[in-house]
Amino acid sequence: MKQEKFNSRLGFILVSAGCAIGLGNVWKFPYICGENGGAAFIVIYIVCLILLGLPILMCEYAIGRASGRSLMKAYNTLQPEGTKWSRIKGFCFAGNYLLMMFYTMIAGWMLYYAFLAAGGKFVGKDTEEINQIHESLLDNPGIMLLFTFIIILVAFGICALGLNNGVERITKVMMILLISLMLVMAVRTVTLKGASEGLKFYLVPDFEKLSENGIGNVIFDAMTHAFFTLSVGIGSMEIFGSYLKKDRGLVGEAISVTCIDTFVAIMAGIIILPSCFAYGIEPDAGPSLLALCFFIFMSFAALSTVIAVFENIVKMTDEITGWGRKKAVAVNIFGVSILSIPAVLGYNLLSDIQPMGTGTTIMDFEDFLVSYNILPLGSLVVVLFCVRKNGWGWHNFISEVNEGRGMKLSNKLRLYVTYVIPAIMVFIYIKGYYDMFKPMGTLPLIGWMAVATLLLAGVVYVVLSSPGAKKEGIK
Repeated sequence: MKQEKFNSRLGFILVSAGCAIGLGNVWKFPYICGENGGAAFIVIYIVCLILLGLPILMCEYAIGRASGRSLMKAYNTLQPEGTKWSRIKGFCFAGNYLLMMFYTMIAGWMLYYAFLAAGGKFVGKDTEEINQIHESLLDNPGIMLLFTFIIILVAFGICALGLNNGVERITKVMMILLISLMLVMAVRTVTLKGASEGLKFYLVPDFEKLSENGIGNVIFDAMTHAFFTLSVGIGSMEIFGSYLKKDRGLVGEAISVTCIDTFVAIMAGIIILPSCFAYGIEPDAGPSLLALCFFIFMSFAALSTVIAVFENIVKMTDEITGWGRKKAVAVNIFGVSILSIPAVLGYNLLSDIQPMGTGTTIMDFEDFLVSYNILPLGSLVVVLFCVRKNGWGWHNFISEVNEGRGMKLSNKLRLYVTYVIPAIMVFIYIKGYYDMFKPMGTLPLIGWMAVATLLLAGVVYVVLSSPGAKKEGIK
């Protein structure tokens, strides 16, 4: 596959934003915002986004643009002679596949709900009846597999058309429609009877709730969401950096993508929470909430992420095999389709398999591998690669970030990016394990914390075992 470039800056920003804007962001952000003090949380979240999310995103973009490759080959291209950073590349490919093994199923749910909504199946239904629709879906592997495969075929079909004619052109249209649809829905929902209580829950600072939850816990929730919202860690953003021209600096591009992602998250709350209060639904009602609200919007949000990750998978596959785009698409359609089946069957035929404890599913385990392990550890390696002398090195990194017109990254931030950000990421990783497994009891907690420590030690070994380079990488 020859090296392609985006036709326009708008295409790059909207495709990258489409990757970042996922169901987790739209679904989760309004609830955790309302539960953590409303507008007070939003301010803390934006600060965390600037301090944590933005620098990591710039690291991925810089590696992609400097190497012109996916993470499967970027480390090989940029690492100094004699170092072995490329040993981590296989986890990037695995992370993309693991994410799509359950995310395509969830995207299929959204498409199925849109299909039902178009047929008026939700008209006059109360919360209990809508819950039953979702439960019926989970009990029907045939329907779930059908809509999962439709998502896979549509997304890979768009990738098969190429970067410019497929991914860029179609995602731009989807994102413009998504944002337009959000604005229309926001106007409609704030005029619903009883919607004002939802807006108050969401947008009015509640310092009492902030105090009840504990400022430390609220900051941690903000840091965690700021870290995960931008989809960094497995190269899904890095690949779009590789398609980016060098006429503009990366600071402004990263800020633009982050602003769109944040705008969509905040607007989702303005749409969802007033609807919840107007219809008497709990804000954390999950699929029941989605069954009442805006399935086309949710389908666009899900599909844009799937397309972005599939593009990364296709590029990685081509770099490994040299097959070209069309063959890489064909092979991965088969691979992703087969490997998506366990998550679907985990809710019905394989529901007895509960890998994370009673009541958990195969999807929960796949999500755990990606969200609690590959994403944070992959992001940690990306940052360390950009700042360490035995990696690509700070001078090469900041030179790439600042190449082109626009905002510049200050050299004064070197100590912060080199030491503070990795420390925060390690803290998020360890505390994430602790919070997840603490309810299981002392012995399971000790066991899982030991696993986390071993995995983190493995990353540290990869980073430190490479000999120091005489110069900071190659440009």
